[in-house]
Amino acid sequence: MDFDQVVQGRRSIRGYLNKPVPEALVREVLALAMRAPTSLNTQPWNFYVVAGEVLNRIRRGNVERNLAGVPHSREFRLGPDYTGAHRERQIGVAKQLFAAMDIAREDKAKRQEWVLRGFRQFDAPVSIVITYDRAIYGSDVAPFDCGGVVNCIVNAAWSRGLGTVINSQGIMQSPVVRAEAGIPEDQVIQTCVAMGWPDDSFPANAVVSQRKSVDEAAVFLGFDD
Repeated sequence: MDFDQVVQGRRSIRGYLNKPVPEALVREVLALAMRAPTSLNTQPWNFYVVAGEVLNRIRRGNVERNLAGVPHSREFRLGPDYTGAHRERQIGVAKQLFAAMDIAREDKAKRQEWVLRGFRQFDAPVSIVITYDRAIYGSDVAPFDCGGVVNCIVNAAWSRGLGTVINSQGIMQSPVVRAEAGIPEDQVIQTCVAMGWPDDSFPANAVVSQRKSVDEAAVFLGFDD
């Protein structure tokens, strides 16, 4: 695929085939993604790539703690709740997903299962946990750069037939993730990316989220045409 096909065709994948992803392929994706630009070439990111029983233990720990009512312990700042147009877009994609999955508003069991699916990292065979050095915690530039490499990861994966979804639910119980993935205390856990082979029969995978138009998002100044 050329660049336009990757960017225009990519979508978030929340259902995966029960098929392993070779380590060599993940390495290839990361090597390409790490060409992402960073401020002064600082490259603040680190990746903990988990699969198999290690990932299964993270899934179980996330689900158990959340069902027990343990408050989330996300290390990267969440900020204030979304309001206004941001909240409307958040609700809009949720409605698209629930409609695709036939989850009625009053169906608490299905809604809870959907939430737990997120805490299970959507049952993907691979999860890439992105961290950055605690020595630069508090810098807005380091998380910005990590966001850039995450964008490159999802596009590089898509270009190779792999699906992904950026999944903050998977790292909200950070003690579980840190212990099972062996992440040292000198790292801040920012987010994770679930990765695997898309299951084309999974209804939510057909959902394409809507985007603002260029005219809504951009202001052009100083052009002669």
